[in-house]
Amino acid sequence: MNNLDMIIKSKNVFIDGRLIDCSIGIKEGKIASISKTELEKAKIIIDAKEKIVLPGTIDPHVHIRAPGHEERETFETGTKAAAAGGVTTLIEHPISTPPPHSPELVKRRMEIAKNQIVVDIAFFGAAGIEYLDDIIPCSKTGIVAFKTFLHEAPKGREKEFEGLTAPLDGDLYEVMKKIARTNLLAAFHAENNSIIKNQIKIFRDKGETSPIYHVKSRPPIAEIEATSKILLFAEETGARVQICHITTPRAVELINDAKRRGIDVIAETCPQYLLLNEEYLNKYGAYAKCNPPLRTEEERKAMWRLVNDGSIDTIGSDHAPYTREEKERGKDNIFKAPSGLPGIEQRLPLLFTKVKEGELALGRMVDLISRNPAKIFGLYPGKGTITIGSDADFVIIDPNKKEIISRDKMFTKVRDVAKVYEGWEVYGIPEITIVRGNVVFDNGEIKVSPGYGKIIKRQQH
Repeated sequence: MNNLDMIIKSKNVFIDGRLIDCSIGIKEGKIASISKTELEKAKIIIDAKEKIVLPGTIDPHVHIRAPGHEERETFETGTKAAAAGGVTTLIEHPISTPPPHSPELVKRRMEIAKNQIVVDIAFFGAAGIEYLDDIIPCSKTGIVAFKTFLHEAPKGREKEFEGLTAPLDGDLYEVMKKIARTNLLAAFHAENNSIIKNQIKIFRDKGETSPIYHVKSRPPIAEIEATSKILLFAEETGARVQICHITTPRAVELINDAKRRGIDVIAETCPQYLLLNEEYLNKYGAYAKCNPPLRTEEERKAMWRLVNDGSIDTIGSDHAPYTREEKERGKDNIFKAPSGLPGIEQRLPLLFTKVKEGELALGRMVDLISRNPAKIFGLYPGKGTITIGSDADFVIIDPNKKEIISRDKMFTKVRDVAKVYEGWEVYGIPEITIVRGNVVFDNGEIKVSPGYGKIIKRQQH
């Protein structure tokens, strides 16, 4: 094929569930050809030799924080971190000042992002009880889904959660009825607000505020009850739902039962719930604090079975950046620190290391972090697969090169708080990340200017 912009050659290109020896021709940002005979002419030729060429990954659960908290993360730093993590498209969940709960705020968010991003990005909208009538208009702005929290806004952070919460069952029911009319996915942070508030008060009153009490104040039943309620309401309202960052097998069992009954539900978990247990709170304090919390070693191991048997649909990072100063508030009282871990740069190597160790099939990993998110959020087949006509999004990794996770090499603005994986030996740290036929990240360097990334809007049907 003549006049190609780029050729990528490798003995290990992941196509249709397996690694094959081929050359990929790229033209005008799209995959133009896939050939088992060597393509020769192009402006740029990348010979990856025996390195693995994967479809660009999609991180379906990322918090950026700007506008309002640029000290935590901006669209520029967040998407540079994404590129370094092999993420070619990220999907941004709300928590900003204010959240995107109206068409005007969604458009404002997109405007702020467009000149900063270095990889592609799609957006969630916020759906809460305060702005119920904005949900349907908001659905027409190109967002790919809605996000709702079942708890009240944390004290002092009311503006970050405005239009994003449904803390009462009646509120939740009304929000789900409204989202059902849009046919967009309704994603939930599923924890029972009343149980958690009560438990925190009990522990605080006793002066039990060491890190492990974060776990004790958010027992699995809080997640299980909330998941059960969401599934019942979904069955009643017809809403398509996603349970985010699942930590406990009992919640997944409820989801599997709902799927068998025909409920449209997506199950997501995160690397931290597969790799870390509650003991990390004792070691790292607030730096290992996330919601829902890390669970027991027994539950952590059980979650792997559900990843491998197909029960889990996606693995998102839940990249949730906070500053060191904010985390340090929990030094003497864990309840004073915000919950969340940065993780967009570590997701791929952490999971690929499990592939290397034989605990996760390569094809399963690609489904969880590329193909499935693209399909679920309406981005497929443009994203998430190596197919002629798809966007030329790739990540190239060396499957045999062992590296050490180091905060010094991270692009996230909050690298100082990324402590829990520091020093871990991993395989599959991205070497080259390509978005729409352009190299955006190459061995530690960002190669494009802010604004190269594209805002991906879900098409209205």
